[in-house]
Amino acid sequence: MRQATTTNRLASDLDNILERTEPLWQELRGQRILITGATGFFGCWLLESFAWANHRLHLNAGAVALSRHRQTLKEKAPHLASDPAITLHSADVCRDDFPKDAFSHVIHAATEASAALNREDPLAMFDTVVTGTRRCLQFAASNSVRKLLFVSSGAVYGTQPPELTHVTELFPGGPDPLDRTNAYAEGKRAAEALCALTASPSLETKIARCFAFAGPYMKLDAHFAIGNFIDDCLHRRPIRVQGDGSAVRSYLYASDLMVWLWTILFRGHSGRAYNVGSEDAVNIAELAREVAVTLAPEVDANIEVTIASAPTQGVPVHRYVPSTARAREELGLSAKMPLREAIRRTHSWYAESARSSQQIAVPANAGGTHA
Repeated sequence: MRQATTTNRLASDLDNILERTEPLWQELRGQRILITGATGFFGCWLLESFAWANHRLHLNAGAVALSRHRQTLKEKAPHLASDPAITLHSADVCRDDFPKDAFSHVIHAATEASAALNREDPLAMFDTVVTGTRRCLQFAASNSVRKLLFVSSGAVYGTQPPELTHVTELFPGGPDPLDRTNAYAEGKRAAEALCALTASPSLETKIARCFAFAGPYMKLDAHFAIGNFIDDCLHRRPIRVQGDGSAVRSYLYASDLMVWLWTILFRGHSGRAYNVGSEDAVNIAELAREVAVTLAPEVDANIEVTIASAPTQGVPVHRYVPSTARAREELGLSAKMPLREAIRRTHSWYAESARSSQQIAVPANAGGTHA
């Protein structure tokens, strides 16, 4: 019952992904793909969309889902863990053995943006990104893999100048290498360099520089404002924005994200990076209000939004918004899902999950604080 329910709740999104990518999947017919980081937000959606296409198009393809904790996938998505086309491989990409199978494609999506690890053990953060990517590339190069997609991050650009509304792939800036808090960003930069050095006529390496996202499977209790705000509404808590809420972000919905990642893997140019995200900018204060307005009818309550402080005159606004002209012009990609609907679908996913498991408790007089 749980498997059917989970699949049905994502059916509309998965149909949308398949409709927009159907011709591309023929490349995987009868082939096998390795996906690292298989239990994270990206990994679960990659497996969902793979399984959907594999079944609908009768591809007879296989996927190996590599993760340090394969039990997590069984708990989060039992229908994926039990799919005969998906094999779970428990391993740490930095030190354990890779699967012995032959693969035509690899998506290296391990190493999520962990603010806690980046803050508490930046050297471990850097090593995890770089070592994991190096080993994945070595595996691909020595096992006749034809195409590899590396999931990178917009963090490689460093601080976006406030006068630059949308950062392009040609932006020459970067994070301060002497700032310990930039371990994740510097790791991604080094990993991208490894991809460029490893690319060859027999192994195409493509890079997706990912920004901010929303959708089912995202962590609501991590350092992502949109997830925090949705979680507040889910529990009928007031939304409290710590700081002045002036930071500017943009959010791409998970179904759009999957269309972009699969397209870059199959059709992107080797040794090339593509920004992945939305160009529709919104500051955090506006985002909090948008979440509250969107979800008030869903939770049958007015959600209070409070902002800790007013913007300080003369202080530059922190922006993290991509230009996606390259993806649009070279690969025909675009963002389809409006922000309000992305918010609603993400909330609906978790609300339905909570109702089915009866695990939500509504704390009294509780409130979140978010940057």
